[in-house]
Amino acid sequence: MKDFENELYLKGIEYVAGVDEVGRGPLIGPVVTAAVILPKDYYDERINDSKKLTEKKRELLYDVIMENAIAVGIGMSSNEVIDEINILQATKKAMKEAINNLSVKPEHVLIDAVKLDIDIPSTSIIKGDAKSQSIAAASIIAKVTRDRMLIEWDKKYPEYDFKHNKGYGTKKHIEAIYKYGVLEEHRKTFEPISSIISNKK
Repeated sequence: MKDFENELYLKGIEYVAGVDEVGRGPLIGPVVTAAVILPKDYYDERINDSKKLTEKKRELLYDVIMENAIAVGIGMSSNEVIDEINILQATKKAMKEAINNLSVKPEHVLIDAVKLDIDIPSTSIIKGDAKSQSIAAASIIAKVTRDRMLIEWDKKYPEYDFKHNKGYGTKKHIEAIYKYGVLEEHRKTFEPISSIISNKK
């Protein structure tokens, strides 16, 4: 999990940021990104792709990463931005924002799957969250940040079951959209929401 980082450290690079996103697939809310710079000598074998961890483990590791990281930056693109510029462009925009929100400027950026047009040398790694500790750490921060938001929305809109589906298009979520309507936080260009809206016109 540190091969990519170690290769850069050997070249004399001190600050390597891992960048990842969460929430490209859900029907509601923002896409959330995180950028994390971990200390050069830091390693925690528990840090892994957030999708492979339980919610409890992610919450625990969120605190561990926040405590140990040199810098953490968060970026978000709202559902309006996603509808306006599409999910890929919105993800890239949020990733750049996360990097800009780091209190320390990284010398190299490792990005999960996406290529970014930035003024810092970067490497795009397919399935990076399973290959790089920095990217995995970013995936945990992004996931916990977005999940906490959905848990809050669950209190506001209990019928949609956000606490469990985290905004993904589960049967219960889609049934709630048909029954209770499209919320302002929903992504209007995503199916089945766009069809529901056009059928109402």
